[in-house]
Amino acid sequence: SRLFVEKPLYEQALEAATQAAARMKVGDPFAEDTRVGALVSEQHWKRVDEYVKLGVSEGARVVTGGAPADIGGRGFFYQPTVLADVTNNMRVAQEEIFGPVLAVIPFEDEADLLAQANDSQYGLAAGLWTQNIGKAHRVARALKAGTVYINAYGVLDAAAPFGGYKMSGLGRENGEEGIAMYTEIKTVWTSLK
Repeated sequence: SRLFVEKPLYEQALEAATQAAARMKVGDPFAEDTRVGALVSEQHWKRVDEYVKLGVSEGARVVTGGAPADIGGRGFFYQPTVLADVTNNMRVAQEEIFGPVLAVIPFEDEADLLAQANDSQYGLAAGLWTQNIGKAHRVARALKAGTVYINAYGVLDAAAPFGGYKMSGLGRENGEEGIAMYTEIKTVWTSLK
């Protein structure tokens, strides 16, 4: 995942992300206090680790995590990882890692944020935090993502359509739009001559 942070708040946000990642318990997904379960396979686990190493080779810095987690010798667990000094052109920012890795990227202003955030072949979801509701809706309109959260993240409802833009999927699940995927629509043209 990419976290874009306004430059004056970068160090503060990086510290908050680092503390949050360090507090996430890795382990048994059935335990109530677990926040990060195992990855799906050894191949996936190795892929996440390779991305972190790739990020470091491209100039990113591991602030916390950055290695597999040993949970009693069972499963393919990975430590929640925060990468700093990431630029939007790095592969860890441009490709989907599908693991507990956060790339923290600074931005200058709204135009820079939108340019960087939309400079991706993916567009499933985006979240933004601000006290300025006008700015929130202006940025939400401009973000190329299927779902945009304002001052929240990860909210889902069966009545609201869910799906991505660009390479993040076709169509929508849930809501009326999701039902349409299970129908066959027919157009019939009739001449009145």
